[in-house]
Amino acid sequence: MNIHFRKLANADEPLVLHDVVDVSEVVTGRKDILAVAPLSVDLKALPAGTDSVNVVGTLSGEVDMLCSRCLTEVKSKLNIPFAETFKWLKQPILPEDDDEKLIYIKDEIVDLIPYVEENFVLHLPDSVLCKADCLGLCQKCGQNLNEGTCSCDNTVIDPRLAALKGFFTKQDD
Repeated sequence: MNIHFRKLANADEPLVLHDVVDVSEVVTGRKDILAVAPLSVDLKALPAGTDSVNVVGTLSGEVDMLCSRCLTEVKSKLNIPFAETFKWLKQPILPEDDDEKLIYIKDEIVDLIPYVEENFVLHLPDSVLCKADCLGLCQKCGQNLNEGTCSCDNTVIDPRLAALKGFFTKQDD
């Protein structure tokens, strides 16, 4: 998925890009992600002044992740906005007025796949819940508390008073 600056500068209409990108390699090693469907990429490349190109559009796909509380599978639909501005750098050194929003490139042809992958990774949710009021797992036995309660004593005792826990219990003489 490439854009060519000279062709785009001479074009009367924006360059429309539709593609499907496999992003499973960029999430390899993440234990919270079970499966990733290929991303559907819909982009438009527009000339934006001298030697600049704006690329805007959306990335959409599905990700199967684990609930961060109870570890059940959650299917998440992603609809990611994509907006990047590329500027062709004719000189081998960066200009003094380095704009952080611009991506300076040295070649006339730009491969958009690394930028698509980067936007995908940056927009992945940090944590996913199966439902807003997910109860999670019991800390002692691992029971999913959404499915039922367990018989564990989960009374929280202030650690400053833990030494007094057995003070009032009846002791055998």
